[in-house]
Amino acid sequence: MRRREFIAMLGATVSSPAARAQEPGRTYRLGFLIPTGPGGRDSPAVAAFFDELARFGFVEGQNLTVIAGFFTVDPDRLAEAAAAVVKASPDAIVCGPGPYAHALQGATRIVPLVCLSEDLVGEGLVASLARPGGNTTGISILSPELDGKRQDILREVLPNIRRMGALAHANYTPQRHLQELQERARSGGVELSIFVAANREEIAPAIDRAKASGVEALNVLASPLFFVNSLSVIEHVAAVRLAAMYQWPEMARQGGFAAYGPQLYELYRQRARMVAKVLRGAKPADMPVEQPTKIELVINLKTVKTLGLTVPPTLLARADEVIE
Repeated sequence: MRRREFIAMLGATVSSPAARAQEPGRTYRLGFLIPTGPGGRDSPAVAAFFDELARFGFVEGQNLTVIAGFFTVDPDRLAEAAAAVVKASPDAIVCGPGPYAHALQGATRIVPLVCLSEDLVGEGLVASLARPGGNTTGISILSPELDGKRQDILREVLPNIRRMGALAHANYTPQRHLQELQERARSGGVELSIFVAANREEIAPAIDRAKASGVEALNVLASPLFFVNSLSVIEHVAAVRLAAMYQWPEMARQGGFAAYGPQLYELYRQRARMVAKVLRGAKPADMPVEQPTKIELVINLKTVKTLGLTVPPTLLARADEVIE
């Protein structure tokens, strides 16, 4: 596990937001190529990003111009959108996850990219965590490891479970990752079946197939598809009465059974601090990839009661937030 060394690196973050002034009279141009989920450009996570960036002296409408039109992009148009945002001459681009960042790397090797993705090294976006190289750095959110942890939490809630499902994003979740999850489940006497969706229209049928197969719980794997369509996923899982674990704590607050992962708005603040460094002249090649500083467990007891389940007191005691 390499988290400690990178948490230590975070200590190098500028302690005083006003410590270094911006270039007088200059207006910085910032591009985006991200899936924003519910709320789009006005989502709480994006608002947190701009709030944090303002603390470092970059204020939209004053010395910061945001290139519009790239907060919600059809995944089938990523190459076209990447070329367009690069053509708009940004000083830096906020991007991710993997497919979005890869599209931008195909469009530019010069413009700095500050990415948020599942596993920046594993996805081939950077050479290493300590020395990214090229024009890309960002935050690697430990998704492969956390998907396994979420699977383990489901087994704590359902200690006698024998069949579990995993909802995976086609052509996004690596096959090796799915195999590792299956081996992890098998070692505990659980059969893990994979149910795949490639787009929004395929999500509900995949959940229906999981329910029809007889699985007792569902691990919704890390994916921008499931995040962008989080309300639809949560509502359909509730309709078929499956206990499901989610990637973002925010999804438990939306009604999901439980979630284990970093707070999305805190990651956006963390990324804003990295963007501020880039706008001040830091080179992505020299900026170590960061990782989440805190992982949180959120349990929604309202949903737990609706499903007629009992959460072990030991798990409730470990939870960072319990929604009554």
